[in-house]
Amino acid sequence: MATLLLFASLLWSVTLGAAEIERATVFSALLQPDATEFEHLIIQTVRLPRVLAGALVGIALAVAGAIMQALTRNPLADSGILGINAGAAFAVVVTVFLLRVSSLGVYAMAGMLGAAAAGALVYGLGSAGRGGPTPLRLTLAGVIVTAFLAALTTLILISDRETLDQIRFWTAGSLAGRDMPLLTQIAPVLTFGALGAFLLGRQITTISLGEDVAKGLGQNTVAIKVLASLIVVALAGGAVALAGPIGFVGLVAPHIARFIVGPDYRWVIPYSGVLGGVMVVVADVAARIALRPQEIPVGVMMALVGAPFFIYLARWRVRR
Repeated sequence: MATLLLFASLLWSVTLGAAEIERATVFSALLQPDATEFEHLIIQTVRLPRVLAGALVGIALAVAGAIMQALTRNPLADSGILGINAGAAFAVVVTVFLLRVSSLGVYAMAGMLGAAAAGALVYGLGSAGRGGPTPLRLTLAGVIVTAFLAALTTLILISDRETLDQIRFWTAGSLAGRDMPLLTQIAPVLTFGALGAFLLGRQITTISLGEDVAKGLGQNTVAIKVLASLIVVALAGGAVALAGPIGFVGLVAPHIARFIVGPDYRWVIPYSGVLGGVMVVVADVAARIALRPQEIPVGVMMALVGAPFFIYLARWRVRR
């Protein structure tokens, strides 16, 4: 059912908003592509890669958010809120500023290193003092690190016009201009990260019940946390390298998944991935048609949906 939902959203995104191309032409381009047909080339080289990129980014961010919420036992955890997206974006901007590169492979490596450094910094700040890494401390540390790295990123961009011109649309979170060669570079990283998360579903469920419970059941919590953290870094860093820092996907999708399937992460993780893919694909379609012929970055569209949801969760957490 969930897979059908994702497939339907992908097909809908490819066919929607294109009055200049008949629906029958779209289906024939997908099923029987002809390189000599202009419409087929548009669908194969522009629309389909963009939709697939949106699905991959949504799956990666949603799965990363689900893992982070389980490991930290923090319902507000998300790669954007805990500074991982900001760290990846800052690392990419610094790499472009210093090395003047435009390779997505370099973006991906820089994004993963930045994501890992930011995640470690947030966890270190949130763990300082008595009480250890509580959900509130981690959230506050994430907000502080995100604001600091965003300020540094903005400083670099406004002081160097060449870097700004190269990645200004990317920094807002965008799927425009993504093509198949770019996808083939980053898709293996995101695919293996997602598969690793699915395989760790049972262990992550146990950790989400508490570290003492997990140790009592004979689980090596340190090894599981390290492996899960590496998966989060790969997913979030790769997604940011591909589409820029898109927030709130990893916050919203896992909550909806838990509402549907319960607290078992063997089901929460795959459902979160499907819902995240659908959310980003639908948000990208809305961003393309809202102010046509202009285009809104998909990161902005997701923020319009995710910010109210974050406020609701924060108020619910305070009431509890």
